[in-house]
Amino acid sequence: MDISSISSWWRSNATLKILYLILLGQLVSFILALCSFTSSLVADLGVNAPITQSSFNYFALALVYGSILLYRRQKLRIAWYWYLLLGFVDVQGNYLGGSRPLLGDSLVIAGTIFFACSNVGEEFCVKKKDRVEVVSMIGLYGLLVSVIQLSVLEVKSLESVTWSADIVLALAGYTVSLFLFYTISPFVLKLGGATMFNLSILTADMWAVVFRILFYHQEVDWLYFVAFAVVAVGLIVYSTTEKDPDTAPALENVEYQVLSAENSVITYEPLA
Repeated sequence: MDISSISSWWRSNATLKILYLILLGQLVSFILALCSFTSSLVADLGVNAPITQSSFNYFALALVYGSILLYRRQKLRIAWYWYLLLGFVDVQGNYLGGSRPLLGDSLVIAGTIFFACSNVGEEFCVKKKDRVEVVSMIGLYGLLVSVIQLSVLEVKSLESVTWSADIVLALAGYTVSLFLFYTISPFVLKLGGATMFNLSILTADMWAVVFRILFYHQEVDWLYFVAFAVVAVGLIVYSTTEKDPDTAPALENVEYQVLSAENSVITYEPLA
C-alpha cells in the first residue's frame, strides 16, 4: 500500500480521524498535567527556578531532534531569526502563564498571549514546513534564550538550592514529561490546528484532579467531572463541524487529446 492510498483511506475514514485526534489531544493534555504535577514537586522541594527547569527540556529537544536534522544534512526551510522569535515567545509563555506570575494578573495575561502566539506560530511551521526542524530549532533557540534569561533572573535562586536526589528525580520527571509534550503536540497542531490543541488542553485540570486523588487522596467536587464532560462534548462538536482542507472538493482529472494543430496553436478537447 503506497502513501497516496494510505492518505486516501485516511481521508475517507473521517470518524476514525476524529477519534484519533481527540485521543491524541487528550494524551497531550494528560502529559501537560503531568508536567504541572512534577513542576509542583520541584517547587515543594524548595526550587523556584522555572526557566532553569524548562532549559533542560530545550537542551533535550536540541540534542535529539538536532541530531536528526544534522544527519539529514538539509538546509533550514525557515530563516533562523523566525525560529529565534518563536523560541523567545515559547520561553516567555512557559515562564509567565505557569510557575511564577510575578506581577499578578498582568503577567498571567502576558503569558497567555505568548503561549497563544507560540502555538499559532508552531502550527504554521509544522503544517508548512518540517516537524523535526521546528522542534529542534525551538529547542536550540529556546535553550539560548533560557540561558541568557536565567543568568539574569535565577542565579540567586539556584545558589540557595540544597540539591538532593529527590530534586534531581523531580527535575528529570519534569524534563521527560515536557519533552513528550513538545514531541506529541506538533501532531495535534498539524492535524487539528491551534484551536483544537487549546481546546484539548482544557482538560489538563481534570487530569490534574486525577493526580491529586491518586497521590494526595484529596476529595474533589462533582462539578469537575461535569466540566470535563462539557469540554469533551465541545471537542467532539468542534471536530465534527470543522472544515478539513484535505477533504475540500478537488478538480476532476480530465484527459485531453490533440485534435488539430494550425499556425502553432494547439486545440484540446476532453475525451468522451
